[in-house]
Amino acid sequence: MMPRWRRGLYVVTDPALIAPEDLAAHVGAAIAGGAALVQYRDKAAGPQRLERARAVLTVCRAHHVPLLINDDIALAVAVGADGVHLGRDDAPLTAARQQLGSDAIIGVSCYNELTRAVAAAEGGADYVAFGRFFPSRTKPHATQAEMALLQYAKRRLNIPITAIGGITADNGGTLIEAGADLLAVIHGVFGQADVTAAAAAIAELFDDGTGNRHHRVIGV
Repeated sequence: MMPRWRRGLYVVTDPALIAPEDLAAHVGAAIAGGAALVQYRDKAAGPQRLERARAVLTVCRAHHVPLLINDDIALAVAVGADGVHLGRDDAPLTAARQQLGSDAIIGVSCYNELTRAVAAAEGGADYVAFGRFFPSRTKPHATQAEMALLQYAKRRLNIPITAIGGITADNGGTLIEAGADLLAVIHGVFGQADVTAAAAAIAELFDDGTGNRHHRVIGV
């Protein structure tokens, strides 16, 4: 298992944006730009998912960045990933913890529901994710979350908070100010011509103004 991740940019892959043969290179480019956490997300791929996930894991291991698998506990186990991210219709948190162990990083989507986030935290989640906060190309009909939710969650929860949905270098700073520890980004990184530069622009939002990023370790 990798060490616990650090506060910052959380990139999520999308097969609609990245050709299979380019997947590892694009993830490596995002990490070069400052990504602190990677999620492999591919709901459509068949048997190739294992091969692709392993390719991403190799890149993540080389750069000491944790890899999570979207929705699929069995794939996370098969690959030896660092954890999973679970949505509303996925396996329960208890099942993920039982199969992946106490050291696994398990995140839970909470949309715009603080009560769901509180329950996830009490159930042993390592982080919760809220959103979408801005118009999203990946999920245009996703539930809208308000900025105040991050402020409420920050006061109520003692685990890291992730914001997702339409995040760019232009709007991500407001989410950090409101309490987000991680900015989960898909199109804002992998949909850009220069993946490394796009990742760097968002990762730099965590700078303290002196050029030093607030990449304190979280989730321990």
